[in-house]
Amino acid sequence: MQNYSTIQKFLHDFVLSKKFINKSLFELEKIIYLKNIEIKDQSHIFITGLPRSGTTSLLNFIYFSNEYASLTYKNMPFILSPHFSKLLNKKNISKKERLHGDGIIYDINSPEALDEIFFNNDEEFIKNELANYIQLILLSENKDKYLSKNNLNYRRIDLITKLLPNCNFLIPIREPLQHAYSLLNQHLHFSQLQQSDDFIRRYMNYLSHNEFGLNHKPWNKPINFKDLNDINYWLEQWCLFYQNILKNYQSYNNCFFIIYEELNNQNYLKVLLEKINFNQVEKLNLNYFKNSNKKEIDIDYAKDNYENAKDIYIDIKYKFI
Repeated sequence: MQNYSTIQKFLHDFVLSKKFINKSLFELEKIIYLKNIEIKDQSHIFITGLPRSGTTSLLNFIYFSNEYASLTYKNMPFILSPHFSKLLNKKNISKKERLHGDGIIYDINSPEALDEIFFNNDEEFIKNELANYIQLILLSENKDKYLSKNNLNYRRIDLITKLLPNCNFLIPIREPLQHAYSLLNQHLHFSQLQQSDDFIRRYMNYLSHNEFGLNHKPWNKPINFKDLNDINYWLEQWCLFYQNILKNYQSYNNCFFIIYEELNNQNYLKVLLEKINFNQVEKLNLNYFKNSNKKEIDIDYAKDNYENAKDIYIDIKYKFI
């Protein structure tokens, strides 16, 4: 979305704001390209959870093994038609740092959280078409397994598991105060960006990226803290999110809580890869993750709010991988 021309902005606005365009291309693509390959027995990976917990780093880490197909920037804005999008999308995106300002570099071939365009349809459509959609993505990349990063897929773990019984969900969790501080800073950062460029706001809305910014939507209804410019709001959201995730999915064999601070631990990564049936560890750079240096946080916060979050974090940290 950075430095898009007027024509590119118009194309994204036109295509992404009208579902019938993407769905029509999807139907046409099925007619031309769909081969009904068997995908249900494959161990597809869905990375989901709160942003700023390492989801993008996990996505890039696994994707660059070259074992998985994923949506990339070259699929924009024709997200539901992976073959057509590659043919139609000839623009070149040179390597640059993403708008978050967090050191993550991307180009047109980088994977991204884009499949919410598909999931932002009624449940009947998802049930009937998810296997077809993933097949088209796999066929377009000549791969057997699908890799998705979608922070909203925690809402449909049961549905996806029912359709793809051998899939795995990776749910990162990060030290709550550091995590809340990062969320707050990104909210302030994107609010400012969106005020200066409304296309950024529209673009994020099309992709349901309402994690922060002017159109932020809470993951759970706030209880005691409602000021988005207060770190306590983000700490409370952290608590509510992981309380619910832990309650609902801790017993699921295909849900793995991933500790953000352990991602630079090679032994930890090897255990994780074994659990998700990734057998070619040598294909991955186990030194991929940077040290998660803690930031000094000089902001007042409610101690009981943080203590509640810390208890949840410790419980998850010592209960899972």
